[in-house]
Amino acid sequence: MKNRTTLIVIIALVALIVLWGVNIHNSLVKKEERVDSQWANVETSYQRRADLIPNLVSTVKGYADFEQETLTQVIEARANATSMNINADNLTPENLQQFQAAQDQLSSALSRLLVTVERYPELKANQNFLELQSQLEGTENRISVERRKFNEFAQDFNSTIRQIPRNIIAGISGFEKKAYFASAAGAETVPEVTF
Repeated sequence: MKNRTTLIVIIALVALIVLWGVNIHNSLVKKEERVDSQWANVETSYQRRADLIPNLVSTVKGYADFEQETLTQVIEARANATSMNINADNLTPENLQQFQAAQDQLSSALSRLLVTVERYPELKANQNFLELQSQLEGTENRISVERRKFNEFAQDFNSTIRQIPRNIIAGISGFEKKAYFASAAGAETVPEVTF
């Protein structure tokens, strides 16, 4: 009778430990899915920007004397940025840095385009251009919001998989730390403004 009671207690303890491990694993899966879902939102925002660029370029091309080199830079940067795809399961710091570099290159080319447009008052007054510029500004804001949310979800996931005892289950289950978006190199330097 004593052996039977001991066996029941051992089986109950093992069952509790297994249930505890399953519960932790399932909570980690939920958190990882939130990170992956938010990554999809980031990609969607970047895709929206990429989709706006051909219309912007077409509108600007209508002005014959517009600098072709600037347009070419925007088109090439867009092609580079849209060719960069990262699976949510492979969000390593290196991959995210490459993705971010391509997006930063596109942002820089767009900035140069918009600065160049300042020399063309008739283009600045064009209704199509103004609407596209407004949509692009709104998209840039969305990108910023989605990246911030992504970093929040990644931080929550990363801190969870590092906490004891969850780190044991995370290690056994193969959960790995997610990368963060960071500011572009040189962003800490204040730009020089001259008139």
